[in-house]
Amino acid sequence: MTGLTSTLGLVGDRPAEEILRRLTLDITRKLDGMLHGDFMGLVPGRGTEPGETRAYEPGDDVRRIDWNVTARMQSPYIRQTIADRELETWMVVDRSSGLDFGTANCEKRDLVLAAAAGVGLLTSGGGNRLGAVILRGTESVTVPPRGGRKHLLGVLDRVVRSPRADGTGPGGLDTVLRRVGAMAPRRGLVVVLSDFLTDPSGWSTALGTVALRHAVLCVQVVDPRDTELPPVGLLHFVDPATGATREVNTDDAGLRARYAEAAARQQEGIAAAVRGAGADHLVLRTDGDWLLDLARHVAQRRRRAEVMAGRPAR
Repeated sequence: MTGLTSTLGLVGDRPAEEILRRLTLDITRKLDGMLHGDFMGLVPGRGTEPGETRAYEPGDDVRRIDWNVTARMQSPYIRQTIADRELETWMVVDRSSGLDFGTANCEKRDLVLAAAAGVGLLTSGGGNRLGAVILRGTESVTVPPRGGRKHLLGVLDRVVRSPRADGTGPGGLDTVLRRVGAMAPRRGLVVVLSDFLTDPSGWSTALGTVALRHAVLCVQVVDPRDTELPPVGLLHFVDPATGATREVNTDDAGLRARYAEAAARQQEGIAAAVRGAGADHLVLRTDGDWLLDLARHVAQRRRRAEVMAGRPAR
């Protein structure tokens, strides 16, 4: 049983503090031993303070070349930077109607909640600040960034208490991302938690604009039925975003194959849009171990950051 599955019984009418306490135990137990070391935040940035120089290596960002040192040494050198000790994180939490769906361990909205708690716990502390924009259909609520566990509880409580959307239409990720970009002038971390099932052309440009200044992590929540249909006979489908209905004969092997192909193209398009915008992409599944997937991503991201900084990976 995953940590999220064991926490699902708390989501209903329980207070956010109890949900966070349970998630804290699950996250600490699962991640203990994987994230030790000099680790600041979920995605450590290069920072803005100038540090030491080192010889240029293939793959380094040419924008970091120190031309004064390069001229003296007659070979290219790059200027390293010191990571910022305080991190400002913004979470874009999608609670739109399309996430009121799940066929495995939980609904996608529950997985978004758990991932938001995980991000908050991993980035809090040490003077770090957390802000959030909670998206519900075309409506949104902004929580200004602050530090401390009490504030994290308040953000999580807002997410928990956000009502289920009732035919409010597709989420406005584009508008919210532009708002976050305007509200966060200092380099930090932006984490977008959604299923990203709207047309990527509607949000990829805004995502790329945010990624020019900030480290961006897109956490995509996926249900098995997003990618394939089981052969269980005639099913009656209802689109939670629009209320549209359709009957589908899932015993039709050709239909299941066409659905799987279309779903694969959709997922490839989402991944390509996220990569093209310069953001990291983490997929969490309602039938998987979200804590282990999150831990693996954080550990891999830290190792990449250490290699880029010229330090041996642990």
